[in-house]
Amino acid sequence: MAVANIVCIKWGTLFGPEYVNRLYSGVRRNIDAPVRFLCMTEHAEGIHPDVEILDLPEEPFRKDMDAALAVANRQGAMRKVSLFRQGVIPGLEGPVLGFDLDVVITGDVTPIWQMAPGKVAMRHDWIEKRKGRPTGHGSVFRYDPSRHGYLYDDLAADAYGEVEKARGSEQRYTSHKAMDNEDFDYIPEDWVVSFKHDCLDLPPLNYLRPPHLPQDARVVCFHGRPKMPEAVEGYHGSLLRWSRPCDWLRDHWINRARADLGPDWA
Repeated sequence: MAVANIVCIKWGTLFGPEYVNRLYSGVRRNIDAPVRFLCMTEHAEGIHPDVEILDLPEEPFRKDMDAALAVANRQGAMRKVSLFRQGVIPGLEGPVLGFDLDVVITGDVTPIWQMAPGKVAMRHDWIEKRKGRPTGHGSVFRYDPSRHGYLYDDLAADAYGEVEKARGSEQRYTSHKAMDNEDFDYIPEDWVVSFKHDCLDLPPLNYLRPPHLPQDARVVCFHGRPKMPEAVEGYHGSLLRWSRPCDWLRDHWINRARADLGPDWA
């Protein structure tokens, strides 16, 4: 049986190692394949020993990239591009399914891993779709470094120009570059959902009912606020995003991971 190559990137200290470990547990519990799970990071402390560590590289184009990001008022937003370099994952065979750390696996991700062979796959970004733009959302991304090395090579060749064109957005760069190469497909929208857009009712119902988990959701994205720890306990930082405690999130993100890996790792 083919091995599912799963990757995430963790730079800095905003997310602790438990985010990596819980993501690893969530994927391996919800995919019909043996898992090779990798994390690109400069802070490997506390990450489960079954997770393979990739060193976070200091790219030669980092200075130009950061200069363009500063103009766009973003910091570090393009570091994920390092994952697209051919050869960055040793001994790789087959495609890669990548996740941001602020997602929770709630269902079978096998169809996402298997879909659109040979293409870059992302979900349509919620806000960009509302504005009539084709940009993908970067929380879940499927690609094949042997076919999609241009995602790294084009940025390396003109980091300032590519970042400026993408207005500092990695997901805009990645999805539009793949689209320009006729090399892109959308992940079905009901498979990858947004906590704040798809799980919360609008006021005043969000004050009365707890967040709900859509029936076909396989991945829930916590882009913006609230993040997972806030949503578990109940989030009161915004009238629009106010939410009651979320029991299904506690179950999928914390309880099942601890049962799988043990309390020391999750």
